[in-house]
Amino acid sequence: MPCRLVALDVDARDPEALAGFWGGVLAREPRNDSEGGALLPGSQTQLGLRFVPNPTEKAGRNRMHLHLTSESPGDQERTVEAALGLGAHHLDVGQRPDEGHVVLADPEGNEYCVIEPGNAYLAGCGPLGELTCDGTRDVGAFWAEALGWPVVWDEGQQVAIQSPQGGTKLSWDAWDDPAPAQASRDRLRFEVVVTTGDLSDEIERLVSLGAARLDGPNDHGVTLADPDGNPFHLRAGAVTDPHV
Repeated sequence: MPCRLVALDVDARDPEALAGFWGGVLAREPRNDSEGGALLPGSQTQLGLRFVPNPTEKAGRNRMHLHLTSESPGDQERTVEAALGLGAHHLDVGQRPDEGHVVLADPEGNEYCVIEPGNAYLAGCGPLGELTCDGTRDVGAFWAEALGWPVVWDEGQQVAIQSPQGGTKLSWDAWDDPAPAQASRDRLRFEVVVTTGDLSDEIERLVSLGAARLDGPNDHGVTLADPDGNPFHLRAGAVTDPHV
């Protein structure tokens, strides 16, 4: 495909510190970013994380959150305890006592889950098993077409896609939120790189699939919105780009 999802961009008051937290959780080495942020590089099968300077306080629940996998009960416990030692804290989001996953927030309040071992849905996905998003089935279909990833789950209001190489899944599920305007809608965004062809051609292709232009191209790329209105960043580059 002409483009590839390389990272989840995360707004952070202290990008270096937040990259250090997630580097410790995921056993990845942070890098400095040329635009003043910090990066945890991904791979062909694991999503990268890029922390972008933003002094604004997080307000409300994020519309995206990560799911980390566990190989055993002891592994899950070690992941949770390590995260707490690095500055995470437990969250109560209404989970039942019998549910096996553990809900945490990172030091800047971004929600994520450590999934229990034996979860067949995330089997073989790697340590960063899933990025799950509030959204419609239509936006899942958009990203499947945009990235060339097959649909691997389609039940009720939930749809999930995954790279043909495997690894981190992306999923969307309708969320019955009585106050959606209070969610931190734009603090987490996809970063997509054009790996073949021209940036302007890829903009036109994504617009034809249902994206909308939010600003014009500049030296750093262009900001578009998916069919649910969620902004994402598209830039020229290659799979060997140091951001990846």
